[in-house]
Amino acid sequence: MRYPCNRRKFIQLAVMSGAGVAAANNFSFLYANDRHATNLNNCPATTFIPNRVASWWTSIEDLQWPQKQISDKIKRRAEGFAKANIDTAVNFGFHIRFDFADYFGQLHGYYADVCEALHQHGIHFMEHYSCNHISRPKDEAELKKMSTFQRHHVLLYHDAVAAKYAQYEGHLFNDVCQIDLRDGSLGYAPQYQLNTFCHSNPNYLDMHQKYLQRLLKEVPLDGIMVDDMCNYAGPTVCGCTYCRERFRKEYGHDIPPFGEKDFWGDTTKETFEWGNYDNPVFRDWLRMKVDAVTDHLKMIKATMGDKSLMTCCSNTGPLILNALSLDLEKLAPYLDFFVLENVGTNVQNVDWIKMDAEALLQKDIAAEKGNRPAMALSYTIYEAGAYFGWALSRFWGVANWCSTLNARLPEDPPDAMEQEDVISKTNNWEKQYSDLDYTNGSDLVEVRLVYSRDCKVNGWRNNNGHEHWDSVAAWTEQLVKNNVGYGFVRSAALEDTVALSKEKTPLILDSVACVSDKQFAAIKTYLANGGIAWLALPFGTHDEKGFARPIALSEELKKHRYKNLVMIASAVASTPLQHLIAAGKFKPVIKQIKGDKRWVVRMRLYNGKPVLHCMNTALTAIPHPTLKDLSAIPILIGLDSVVTDNVLGYEINTAVLSFNGLLVMSPELNGLKRSVSIVGKGNGFATLRINLDGVKVYAVVQ
Repeated sequence: MRYPCNRRKFIQLAVMSGAGVAAANNFSFLYANDRHATNLNNCPATTFIPNRVASWWTSIEDLQWPQKQISDKIKRRAEGFAKANIDTAVNFGFHIRFDFADYFGQLHGYYADVCEALHQHGIHFMEHYSCNHISRPKDEAELKKMSTFQRHHVLLYHDAVAAKYAQYEGHLFNDVCQIDLRDGSLGYAPQYQLNTFCHSNPNYLDMHQKYLQRLLKEVPLDGIMVDDMCNYAGPTVCGCTYCRERFRKEYGHDIPPFGEKDFWGDTTKETFEWGNYDNPVFRDWLRMKVDAVTDHLKMIKATMGDKSLMTCCSNTGPLILNALSLDLEKLAPYLDFFVLENVGTNVQNVDWIKMDAEALLQKDIAAEKGNRPAMALSYTIYEAGAYFGWALSRFWGVANWCSTLNARLPEDPPDAMEQEDVISKTNNWEKQYSDLDYTNGSDLVEVRLVYSRDCKVNGWRNNNGHEHWDSVAAWTEQLVKNNVGYGFVRSAALEDTVALSKEKTPLILDSVACVSDKQFAAIKTYLANGGIAWLALPFGTHDEKGFARPIALSEELKKHRYKNLVMIASAVASTPLQHLIAAGKFKPVIKQIKGDKRWVVRMRLYNGKPVLHCMNTALTAIPHPTLKDLSAIPILIGLDSVVTDNVLGYEINTAVLSFNGLLVMSPELNGLKRSVSIVGKGNGFATLRINLDGVKVYAVVQ
């Protein structure tokens, strides 16, 4: 991870009616279909399943392997991981891997011993490194910045003289770097003080593959996170011979000179906003860059064979990712695990609801690709942050990767805990009281939300500057706050007529501007068969390649007057879900009737048994009195809640959910278990009374 605890922040800073009640009550609720369940029966036998994951931190002294002090430290930490019920360790450090080309022997010897020590305790080990960068601070200011904020990488970089000759397997690093189209200089990511390697350069690919083959031969690891499969240097790379030839051969274009406004757009804006999406050549340029990254990952997976592979992805939906060539849906066929960089170490992260869309979208992509495991990676300094990250993972129904990040700060706090200690209490509580297997969990899906990758890759925005992802995120926030379970329908699935029509749950189409002919045909068939759709314009103003249609497809839908097509306002500027509920056009399975509604619940079936996950949306962060992160935001040291009425009442549709013998539990209650009273059974409904007194963050009802 190149920008731990703030990659999301970096992306944010980069851009500075219809159906009646009867129909609504006849939804075909989704639990365990191929897309929304997380059962892992389709996983190959060689793939291990991570659940309680933690970072294995390294430091520069570990290069002194095989000195006894290093071997002893490995054994002590492995024992600590076992006591903390960690089942998977992921390397963190020696990150800019080719910085250490002269020390691969010591490094691999160290990691081989780490694997041996962990395997003795039944713990899996995953390597984790950045494959396509080399540390190259340009001046003293950049050097100081790197030495302050990138210490967690473990820094060992070449000086300006040695850098000219640095190489691996006969390939000079400077010769395989990307070329900046602005001035012909080497591609550079100033946010990380790195030169960037070219994904299309065959010499770089040869170098990386040979290193990967050596790593796999010398270290008995269980999997690898090959990080940074993207272009952090931005939209002006790469102008090397190979990229120019590829763009000409595969897309039929020459790369326009930098500054040509019809292609590059307004270059007075922030770098990651450059580009004219109205120009199809620019859209092809972005596609080609993603193709290069995808082909690189394909080579990596082919080299790794049955070893498990994952890569970075801070998020998947926003348009800004085009400038980074970061496209998880394109990479998905070659991945075994899917990771979302989740919350960081600062106080802003208590506003977690904004991340729900990203988390469930990652999970949906993983489910589609053979029901692969998904995990949420949360950074922390203190126990409160570790617990918070774990709670979100369980609310989302994914594996939890806890990662301390002390070396991310300019100076380590004196009260910093070891990685294994910061998550030990939570893991051990879970193991004893609520050891639910997320791989056997199936979300309750009451509505299906359309997310269009086509809108993202074509750079679509409406007249107000809103992109499609804005509407998706707005919908997920409303769905979470109303305790409505949802799943995604993405671009490829939207054209599957059979899959689309077999479900009766409402289909939400909000600002889906880019629609293909196949998608439109599937939607029309769905509507003709009585399917329910909630439609917020614009719809079908462009095709899947981003070309404007002469007449929007919404005009044809209007003419047909489909019985169950409900026209709504966009969730960006309105609250359509509340309007639909108030009008009786939608009835949620779970309706809160008592207590503070800032507690939200998510229903999931585990081996057929219903479980409610309760999460607080009204958390307040307790800031550290002095510690701040690189953005000068205080570090999270504790959590509090503004909720005072924690005795909650829910009306449940018992035709969909049936409960018996429920207990409330939480790490915050230690070993205390509270019974849930179920009253008023009859007429298809029951009322659940859940007492969350003493709980501030998370509880499970099972």
